[in-house]
Amino acid sequence: MVKPFLDYLYLEKKYSEHTIIAYQKDLNSFQRFLQITFDQDSLLTVNYSQIRSWIVALVDDEISNRTINRKISSLKSFYKFLQKSNQITVSPLQKHKALKVAKKVQVPFSTKEVKSVLDAVSISNDFVSVRNKLIVELFYSTGIRRAELINIKLMDIDSNKGVLKVLGKRNKERLVPILKSVLNTLETYLIERSKIVKNSDFLFITEKGNKIYETLVYRVINSYFSKVSSKVKKSPHILRHSFATHLLNEGADLNSVKELLGHTSLASTQVYTHNSLDAIKQVYNHAHPKSKKNE
Repeated sequence: MVKPFLDYLYLEKKYSEHTIIAYQKDLNSFQRFLQITFDQDSLLTVNYSQIRSWIVALVDDEISNRTINRKISSLKSFYKFLQKSNQITVSPLQKHKALKVAKKVQVPFSTKEVKSVLDAVSISNDFVSVRNKLIVELFYSTGIRRAELINIKLMDIDSNKGVLKVLGKRNKERLVPILKSVLNTLETYLIERSKIVKNSDFLFITEKGNKIYETLVYRVINSYFSKVSSKVKKSPHILRHSFATHLLNEGADLNSVKELLGHTSLASTQVYTHNSLDAIKQVYNHAHPKSKKNE
């Protein structure tokens, strides 16, 4: 019952392996709860009161509302699939309302913080230093996601045209431009990389020649930005966030930023306009004839 659903997510919805594993874990967690609490194995005969009991148990375990909503979202998708495949007629989550969640304020790095890091990573020319420099530069100059960066292959880069082919969510491809300065770093990195390995398709590798992984990328960004920033979160996602915010601050068109980020809707991109609001206010106050500065 669960496997056909996971196959559906992979084959038809084109979800990533990471996302599918998360769905599987959520469903397994709920199934274990049913077995322990209600001595029930079947997911077909579940009612909302049982799901509500699970929610209460999760709250008692001090699981955040945001995480609980994600788990329930997995269940919702599962029962929609069962409806679609005519295994049930009504979803037990038909009338469920998500738990209230406080909005997360994603604070981007300042341009000064980013410049400090870029200056710091330019000091050495050994393999690891050049690789890490390229990782930081690519994140900040393209706004790509961590998973997208990890999966870049050599064939995805067109140095002559200065573009990078990115495989985004649901296997959707997009082209993003690469700055000349980043191409210069790339050229240096490829020379150092060739000393480590010659038969890997993936651009970013470890010192042992293996494909890089998520925690390594996180450590690289967190390590460099911890030295220049006191912000709570110092992750690849915040660097992506900074890319979008800084572009908007400099007057970039919202639709163009949407395409660069690989968003499917403007609503996702509009999140970043909140951070650029202060910059917009400064421009407004400076330029408007009725502002106090001009009176």
